[in-house]
Amino acid sequence: MALVLAAGTAYAPAAQLDTDARGAIPHDVQQLVVIDYRAMQNSTAAMDLRNRVMPPELKQFDEALQKSGLNDNHDVDELAFALFRTKSDSDSLDTVGIAQGQFDVQSIMAGFKKNKVKPTVVRTNSIYPMTKAGMVLCLVDPSTMIFGEKEAVEKALDARDGIIPSMLNNNGMMSSMQSVDSSPLWSILDQKGTQTMMMQLLGSAGSAGSGADFETVRKKLDGSSYSMDFQHGVKFDLTITTSDAFTASTLSSLMTAAVMVRKMSSTDTEKSALNATSISASAGQLTIDYTSTDNQFSSLLQSPLFGNMVR
Repeated sequence: MALVLAAGTAYAPAAQLDTDARGAIPHDVQQLVVIDYRAMQNSTAAMDLRNRVMPPELKQFDEALQKSGLNDNHDVDELAFALFRTKSDSDSLDTVGIAQGQFDVQSIMAGFKKNKVKPTVVRTNSIYPMTKAGMVLCLVDPSTMIFGEKEAVEKALDARDGIIPSMLNNNGMMSSMQSVDSSPLWSILDQKGTQTMMMQLLGSAGSAGSGADFETVRKKLDGSSYSMDFQHGVKFDLTITTSDAFTASTLSSLMTAAVMVRKMSSTDTEKSALNATSISASAGQLTIDYTSTDNQFSSLLQSPLFGNMVR
């Protein structure tokens, strides 16, 4: 499960992508994770989460930001990471990052020129090398920056320029977004992404024999979304949409059994987290909710249970 991270008093944390950013995400997106970059920095738990599960793309982006002259605390408002299939019938995934904010284009271009960084031009888009590891950057307008491996960035530009379909035409994912995009950290997953996530959750909870039972409901998982809030401790909400009430109820029973099995071999920290987790099913949806203090959550991040869930 690709969990990733999450200012002042007048700032209302919410990670919402504008239309231009959404249009730069290819149609066959398996998972989209969006983070309020500024809100994270006011929460110890959020920063602990970020450091624990930071993907290589974000680490490279952070390092490149420091070298580029961009002020990551003020210029970058939201970060998004999209895992998308290169072909609709393929299991191969590419990852592209999108940063939103207010960027000083003139200063950035001056920095590239000073360092003799030359772009590759794709149509009207200039793609600049960002790191020696192969990360590139394209500043498509003063508020939107696309970054990642060159091939993934080019696919994102193809979507934005209308060469290939974008997520704007993916009604399922666009609909899923509406219930969570007011949170400081949120994610939506398609059917395949949801299946993968649930297999990991059931496996990490240690439910013996759950595999065969899960196979009976796997194809009836339609999609999922989760959100995290760090303003008053940590609050995590996961919703899984299924094709019918019976499937949601069956999945709820599987998860409840998996939690009971896991408790038998859990540490005190893990037991506390499992006790703070509620599982319920209603109207074809499974919901999993978890709340904790910052300190409890930071302790959970170091546990084998958490490590298994995000591997």
